Amino acid sequence: MRSVCGQGDLDELLAERDKINAKIQAILDAQTEPWGVKVVLVELKHIDLPQEMQRAMAKQAEAERERRAKVIHADGEFQASQKLADAAEIIAKQPNAIHLRFLQSLVEVSAEKNHTVVLPIPVDIFTLLLNKLQR
Repeated sequence: MRSVCGQGDLDELLAERDKINAKIQAILDAQTEPWGVKVVLVELKHIDLPQEMQRAMAKQAEAERERRAKVIHADGEFQASQKLADAAEIIAKQPNAIHLRFLQSLVEVSAEKNHTVVLPIPVDIFTLLLNKLQR
């Protein structure tokens, strides 16, 4: 029993007891069949683990949770980047869309009762002014 339980991690011990019970029953059947004994039911009720093993399994479970959280976060970032790329493609096809988005941003900023509003000026305007000044 110890070797079967030691092969899995803590999540597996808690979540998949039926599989572990089946493994133990198969091992017992293989050992007792030559004697004509059939094991009808194997059921794990309680497992006493040494403190060191509990700590190791807890660290493993924590690392697995962190890994899952990072994967979920990365997936969210990927989906957000896809949506931003789609939005950029739409804005590139419709030049007026960026102007509407700019006006929407101003409405959002003004709703917060700010005293300072920063207006971005497109670089194209500076380029035109510099070209005229150089002529």
